[in-house]
Amino acid sequence: MFVRVMLFVALAFAAAPAMPAPAQSLAERLERAAPYDTLRIPAGTWTETTLHIRKPVVLVGEPGARLKGDGSHELIVILSDDVTIQGLDLSGVGRTFMEDRAAIRVQDASRCRIADNTFSDVFFGVYMARAADCTVSGNTLSANFERETTGGNAIHSWYSNRLHIVDNVITGFRDGIYLEFTNDSEVAGNRSDHNLRYGLHFMFSDRCSYDRNSFSDNRAGVAVMYADGLSMRDNTFQRAWGSSAYGLLLKEIRRGEILGNTFQGNSVGILMESTDAMDFHGNQFLENGWAIKMMASSIGNTFEDNVFAGNTFDIATNSRSSTSRFTANYWDRYTGYDLDRDGFGDVPFRPVSLFSVLAERHEAMLYLYRSVLVDLLNTAESLLPVLTPVDLADHRPRMVLPTTR
Repeated sequence: MFVRVMLFVALAFAAAPAMPAPAQSLAERLERAAPYDTLRIPAGTWTETTLHIRKPVVLVGEPGARLKGDGSHELIVILSDDVTIQGLDLSGVGRTFMEDRAAIRVQDASRCRIADNTFSDVFFGVYMARAADCTVSGNTLSANFERETTGGNAIHSWYSNRLHIVDNVITGFRDGIYLEFTNDSEVAGNRSDHNLRYGLHFMFSDRCSYDRNSFSDNRAGVAVMYADGLSMRDNTFQRAWGSSAYGLLLKEIRRGEILGNTFQGNSVGILMESTDAMDFHGNQFLENGWAIKMMASSIGNTFEDNVFAGNTFDIATNSRSSTSRFTANYWDRYTGYDLDRDGFGDVPFRPVSLFSVLAERHEAMLYLYRSVLVDLLNTAESLLPVLTPVDLADHRPRMVLPTTR
């Protein structure tokens, strides 16, 4: 009889369904993961405290996987090399004046990869401090800050090297991409629009390249300051319009190239201060207030094969002389002739008009633009230059638009 009872009990336990394992938090799953594991995050809203990643791991969000904070903390802090964060929807990082609180922070780590994520309702999006060889690609970052002083940056880097920031879409932050003390990095294929200050802002960052990016409708445009060895190719700078706005600000820049870019519809296409030994080649300056404002502190630059069309003023300067060289550019205001039919005008073109000099000194004079008086002043100055820099001239102005860069 006793044996039968024990057998019945044993069969009853054997037939009972297994109890489901308690749901694990992401922090617990990270803790149990081995180095270089891949953790897939199922669809759903995950509300956890900050995830600190201290081992190399790949975190992949399945469609619908959302990591949401309550506004009081960062979401992910990467403290290890070789960490990947991919495919997550991140939100709920509140603004604070005490710290640069970010959705994803990379701190003293290398070879991280942050790809194909969506950021919304965050103060800073991605914040990299002392990072190296990291890639931030294919992310969408959006914000709707109303004031510049209370907004954060979408992608922020400080004291980092060899970053790759490519193919991201950014809108509504204070600065779209901000680099400070970040060297030997690549910024390519990004779209940064409608930010409260700059679409791109970098300082003290040497030997970086910026290719195929689009910057439009940013309140102050793009600012590049205190850098050496700059390369900017095939970018678009559009509709930075206002009293202190410019498509591109170059300040304290040494040695570099600005090639094949388009500056269209800006108050100032390029504002140059203390910018030396730069090559401006194959750019288009279209329908700007001023195509280029070049301050007297900028020396030794070359402008060749550029197109100037539809601008209110082509070149403005506060200097009576120039050490920069202009050659083979196309100027839609050029009215010279080409008797030898070599494709270049036989008389030089002087792109600085007297009125642009006067307007630079007394902005209120802009009300006289398009008056007969201004036409008379410009004509007289072109015949007998007195106030405009005599040596700022294109001695080989193109008669037709260049077809190749």
